[in-house]
Amino acid sequence: MMPDIRKVVLTREQVLGELGRAAERPVMRAAALVVITNPFAGRFSEDLGPLWEAGAILGERLMPDLVALLGRPVVSYGKGALVGVSGEVEHGGACIHPRLGRPMRAAIGGGQAVIPSNVKVAAAGATLDLPLGHKDDPWSFAHFDTMTICVADAPRPDEIVVALAVADGGRLRNRCGGGPVR
Repeated sequence: MMPDIRKVVLTREQVLGELGRAAERPVMRAAALVVITNPFAGRFSEDLGPLWEAGAILGERLMPDLVALLGRPVVSYGKGALVGVSGEVEHGGACIHPRLGRPMRAAIGGGQAVIPSNVKVAAAGATLDLPLGHKDDPWSFAHFDTMTICVADAPRPDEIVVALAVADGGRLRNRCGGGPVR
């Protein structure tokens, strides 16, 4: 089932420094946010399979553009969802967990680590702290990072915002262990 897409937002940020100190190497982050109709809004269903399929379709459609937007090799990644208030957290989980990871890994040429994720139910304009982690090394503390995303008019009560993110590095000036930013 092709998801009913209302809007796609692509965004890129470049982190040039922290606390007045320039980065040795700026870190680039990019996110793709897609607003879809939630076919289960307002009703309970045991079978969320259509949302599993939607996640796979969205990953295949958005990841090539997201990787191109980053413009550098992907080092870390993350995913998440904002579910409108007529839905439940599990609706977002169904979009991002069972089948979204495969097209994300395919687009970046691999990835051994679990893809960090976050889902919440929220009103339009809410923010989501999208966790990022190293694509191959789940213990690289330097890559435990966050990209905060938002779509001003979404999710409406019967929508889900599915978010995918990639980055070419971790936090600037890591002092928490786990090795240097790679």
